[in-house]
Amino acid sequence: MNWSALEALLSGVNKYSTVFGRIWLSMVFVFRVMVFVVAAQRVWGDESKDFVCNTAQPGCNNVCYDHIFPISHIRLWALQLIFVTCPSLMVVGHVKYREKKDMQYTASHKGSHLYANPGKKRGGLWWTYLVSLIFKASFDAGFLYILYYIYDGYDMRRLSKCSLEPCPNTVDCYISRPTEKKIFTIFMVVSSAVCIFMCICEMIYLIFKRIQKLIRRKKEADRRIFAENHEMTPLAAPRSEFRSKTSIRVDPTASIHNLSNARSEYRSKTSIRVDPTASIQNLSNARAEEGPSKKK
Repeated sequence: MNWSALEALLSGVNKYSTVFGRIWLSMVFVFRVMVFVVAAQRVWGDESKDFVCNTAQPGCNNVCYDHIFPISHIRLWALQLIFVTCPSLMVVGHVKYREKKDMQYTASHKGSHLYANPGKKRGGLWWTYLVSLIFKASFDAGFLYILYYIYDGYDMRRLSKCSLEPCPNTVDCYISRPTEKKIFTIFMVVSSAVCIFMCICEMIYLIFKRIQKLIRRKKEADRRIFAENHEMTPLAAPRSEFRSKTSIRVDPTASIHNLSNARSEYRSKTSIRVDPTASIQNLSNARAEEGPSKKK
């Protein structure tokens, strides 16, 4: 299988993934695909040829091998990698659909865009991304359970007993390099568990960000409704409108008697009753007469 083509196809998912998604993709291709292609296939390449049972009965080796290894680890892991990486294509396909729809909308509406950023995880794309994470975690967990159920654990036993026909009796069967195969099995299981953990973290992160965004929108809407229903109106006119031109600055420590005396003195000095029909000359004469009388 051409794994490099699959890697090139899924590398575009990095543009739409979160930090956890990028770590998951690196885990898949570095610790699972590379190990699978470079080392695991060579370790399990001789499993059928070097499987030996202590009998010369024709067909006994093949029957016992099929009983002990119902499905090869290599083929099971290959199916697992295919099933795990396919949900990411859902996100890529949804983004391509958005881009095509945006191009059609732009062509029919004179340059305006339907999506500001087709790869932004909003609306249906957010749900597609979340569903792809659920599928990836489910496939990994399912294959781990299948491996555990078929082989009764993740251990590679050095000795297996078989009593199926056409074996004449219970025979002992041996596999080649059981310790090395056990190490690779545990490594692949741990890698799958880490990928499941990263998918769960990414799901929690997406849901938390979505809830946080909804709460922020609700607060802004409540604040806007409150501002519309409770518009601020001035309760009273400014104090400057009530001040007269002849207002006196009052010392807060002065008594009421002193304040009344100061106000009366100020009024006596500045108040002159003026006849509106008198001329300017008569007013000046009246002021001149008032001066000598005060001196006497």
